[in-house]
Amino acid sequence: MSSPRALRAATRRIAPGLAVSALVAITAQFLSDHYGAPAMLMAILLGIALHFLSEEGRPASGIDFAARHVLRLGVALLGLRISVDLLSSLGAGFVFLTVLGVAATILAALAAAPLFGRERRFAFLTGGSVAICGASAAMAIAAILPRTDRSEQDLVFTVVAVTVLSTVAMILYPIVAATAGLGPVVTGVFLGGTIHDVAQVVGAGYSVSDQTGDVATLVKLIRVSLLAPVVLIAALVLRAQGSGEARPPLLPGFVIGFLALAALGSAGLVPEGLREAANGISRWALLTAIAAVGMKTSIPELLKVGRPAILMLAAETAFLGLFVLCGAMLLA
Repeated sequence: MSSPRALRAATRRIAPGLAVSALVAITAQFLSDHYGAPAMLMAILLGIALHFLSEEGRPASGIDFAARHVLRLGVALLGLRISVDLLSSLGAGFVFLTVLGVAATILAALAAAPLFGRERRFAFLTGGSVAICGASAAMAIAAILPRTDRSEQDLVFTVVAVTVLSTVAMILYPIVAATAGLGPVVTGVFLGGTIHDVAQVVGAGYSVSDQTGDVATLVKLIRVSLLAPVVLIAALVLRAQGSGEARPPLLPGFVIGFLALAALGSAGLVPEGLREAANGISRWALLTAIAAVGMKTSIPELLKVGRPAILMLAAETAFLGLFVLCGAMLLA
């Protein structure tokens, strides 16, 4: 157990960088609230502009702490948004379509990676973020992938790209649904099953109708619930492929937290007030973490990602959109 003196020393070491990361997150949320810009995108862009702070002595440790440990806290707390009631209220057909869309998108990304000249680890990062829940999924997946000298750059690229694509989808997909003549429930399934980030799903769904918004949010949360099993399966695969100390934990701690909180929430053991508070903490933790990841990112290194990676992520988004749209129309 750490002594009080060691704890105080650790706190002093991480406090400056953690405070800067939190300040960037608050600024990003302010811009989002007042100008409608996606908070995650603002946090990462502001963080990139402050990259020099991660290279200096005092803030560096706290920035790294936020990018790693605060991130895991935010992902774990997402578990309280999940309950088994979500599955029973939508219907087996649409639930199966949602799960199948997630699996098919990840597998398609892995299969297409050689065509775009990218490694399968990068394909899993982008495919998982598109298939599940955008920036939050990208950060959770990045937490279990073996670290390389390009880990931060790949994560930042993925977060920026999926946030931009999600915003475009929020505007475009309701028009697609109206043109296809989809009803309110099927439109909700389409929007919730394809748009990357929760905020954009809510915006797109309720711009159509209250019923569509409710269904879209429900489907989106089902996708979020798949984050834990996807990360667990990936961790098992990576563990089997690794050796010695290179192996990741059999079950990452933040995934255990996610599953435990989801179980408690499903059992009705978490008061609604506590659930709402945890959701707020989770959002701020993820926003702080992505700001820190931005500060660890160099623009020259980020530009090395290249056009094939952009095309790859756009193709994954198009694949998921067409898959869910066709499946929803068939089920309807």
